[in-house]
Amino acid sequence: MMDGQRTGLRTLALVSGVYDLALAVPMLFFAPAVAGLMGAPPPVPLINAQLNGVFTLALGVGYFWAARDVAARRGYLWVAGVLAKSLGAALFVLDHYEHHSPPSFLLFVATDGTLAVLTAALLWRTRPAAR
Repeated sequence: MMDGQRTGLRTLALVSGVYDLALAVPMLFFAPAVAGLMGAPPPVPLINAQLNGVFTLALGVGYFWAARDVAARRGYLWVAGVLAKSLGAALFVLDHYEHHSPPSFLLFVATDGTLAVLTAALLWRTRPAAR
């Protein structure tokens, strides 16, 4: 992997880590307020939102770990950066149309979806040569 490609993937991992931590902390400690800002009712039970915060925190920390050696930790970026973010974006779309969640939830489709596509594109472009 060339240095420029490694730098791009590392930068994207760091951006994803910051993004996930920025979501995780409010979900862990201020879930009812965050729900109100998004136009949703307070989460019931609260533990569900807090567990989502724990999950997002773990993903965010994982991105910082992966950023330290993106060539060796590509698998994590495929799972967290492509699979989890793509499925999350798809669930937000489904929830919006099936359960009429607030339109503000579609912001997560845009951010998670964009990060997933960028991560997949960079991983694909920087894939190791066949041995």
